[in-house]
Amino acid sequence: MSNLLNETHNPALTSWVESANESTTDFPIQNLPFAIFKRKDSNENFRGGVAIGDQVVDLAALANAKLFDGVVADALALCSQPTLNEFMAQPSSVWSALRAALSNALAEDSEFEIEMAACLVAQSDVDYDLPCRIGDYTDFYTSIHHATTVGSFFRPDNPLLPNYKWIPIGYHGRSSSIGVSGQAFPRPKGQTKAPDADAPSFGPCKRLDYEMEMGIYIGGGNELGDSIALDDTDEHVFGMCLFNDWSARDIQGWEYQPLGPFLAKNFASTVSPWIVTNEALAPFRMGWTRDENDPQPMEYLSSARNSELGAYDVQVEVFLETPKMRDAGEPAAKLTNSSFRHSYWTTAQMVAHHTVNGCNLVAGDFFGSGTQSGPNAEEAGSLLELTGAGKNRLDLGNGETRGFVEDGDAIVMRGFCEKDGAKRIGFGECYSLVLPAK
Repeated sequence: MSNLLNETHNPALTSWVESANESTTDFPIQNLPFAIFKRKDSNENFRGGVAIGDQVVDLAALANAKLFDGVVADALALCSQPTLNEFMAQPSSVWSALRAALSNALAEDSEFEIEMAACLVAQSDVDYDLPCRIGDYTDFYTSIHHATTVGSFFRPDNPLLPNYKWIPIGYHGRSSSIGVSGQAFPRPKGQTKAPDADAPSFGPCKRLDYEMEMGIYIGGGNELGDSIALDDTDEHVFGMCLFNDWSARDIQGWEYQPLGPFLAKNFASTVSPWIVTNEALAPFRMGWTRDENDPQPMEYLSSARNSELGAYDVQVEVFLETPKMRDAGEPAAKLTNSSFRHSYWTTAQMVAHHTVNGCNLVAGDFFGSGTQSGPNAEEAGSLLELTGAGKNRLDLGNGETRGFVEDGDAIVMRGFCEKDGAKRIGFGECYSLVLPAK
């Protein structure tokens, strides 16, 4: 672990931005996540920003201030663009150099406080865009708890397919329908077939569900024909976000065989605005283990480093906000929480397996982790699991119940990391709203 930590992780570090020192902030100086933003109701260009407390450091303004030179100045110029792709394509040493420079400039007693203060914009006054151009999106299936429960609904006699414990299973998703937090989308329509029906019918989805996932952004990629070794993946993983991979369960049940998800998944997916860098997550990495009774990973998916540091203890929570709650000014109802540490496959294994056949990743490629359900029933990452496929409606505590997501409902995801000896950091919020079908 010591080789991953540096002065930016020091839990005693404080900032002259007072809101960054509050115990409840997602964005202390130890975090410094990246996003693409502009001021609300402005004609400004979108550009890169870094969160500090309740503020955004405008990286284009900082580049124009010319406080830095060399690799940091070059990095700021790349972050002044409408997407972060070119910055993400740089070596990890460049990401780290910019993060270290920002940490020093935002720290208490910084010599750059006056100049940096002029580059701050309140988060309450900004709109976000996707942080990068997502060329390709792969959705994995890394929670064995989710896979087993969902498999039992679709294949009661064979819930977990035999390849699951050997291969990090994934499918190619639809990047064009990924939207940033605040996304509102109409209920999808498609074919469904009731078990006792002779033929399918067409209409709006009746079993709309969320999936609580982590999103993983790739930085520098690999050449076609090459592969990324398991222990080299930290050089290629730029960071993570919260990810809601919306699912139409009734459409999915009819279409998913023989080739897997299609229209049940490609109508909308939502990411939180901020990319928490892989470097910022270093204090919260932990050992990864495989049940000794399960098949052990093949050689290309196994290493001492992956066993020591492969898991990330990211806590994720999901809330449901109904129109009634919104109108009454009531808080959203908490549905579940779990941790990414329960993942059956690690981020490094996802990257290594994705490229072992020579598949070329590029900066801005995106992985979904798959629904992150924990070992306990209350840690389930979807309504499909929490309600037993809709059979047991959830009591939301205000007289309302839900089996699946209804029109006007919003799903809110929040995530954070905390442990003794490290500063708590967070991911912000991932919010999306369901509109009636068109």
